[in-house]
Amino acid sequence: MLAGLTPRQWQLLQAWQAELSAADGWTGNLPVALLERCWLRLRRVPMAQLAAILPPDASAEAPELVRYREWLERGHAGWLAECLCWQEFGSEACQQALRRHWQQREKDPGDWTLKRYLELVSRYRAQLNGDGERRLPLLVLGRAGTRDPHQLLWLRGTWLSMRHTCA
Repeated sequence: MLAGLTPRQWQLLQAWQAELSAADGWTGNLPVALLERCWLRLRRVPMAQLAAILPPDASAEAPELVRYREWLERGHAGWLAECLCWQEFGSEACQQALRRHWQQREKDPGDWTLKRYLELVSRYRAQLNGDGERRLPLLVLGRAGTRDPHQLLWLRGTWLSMRHTCA
């Protein structure tokens, strides 16, 4: 997946890793690398701007769908969970939430959900508070027009250094 990167792109990854290693704690300016495979375009996005540049799909977090999943987790049958949601929110609101969710899934099957975004933020922050090696997040975007999901890789600085000398 990363084999097709140019020497210049490897240098950029190394520079962003060095920036991360030198960071003095959490800041919204920390780098996230985005790789668009179709165009072989690599760019740095500040963490604080990631959600605006690559908005996570929050359609599954609609209150109606969250409540439906809660009813299922409590052991209710699907049809009963749906009836309970209709009573609480109204049938039109439940249908609209479901329709928005499926439209979003059809439009962007990249699986870049709010949950995955929040996990990235949480892991990024946690590694800055720890004593271990800091890893650079690289989001490899799924190919446009396919069902390829976005892939999140955590690049090690030592690996980047070794890879650059071999490239």
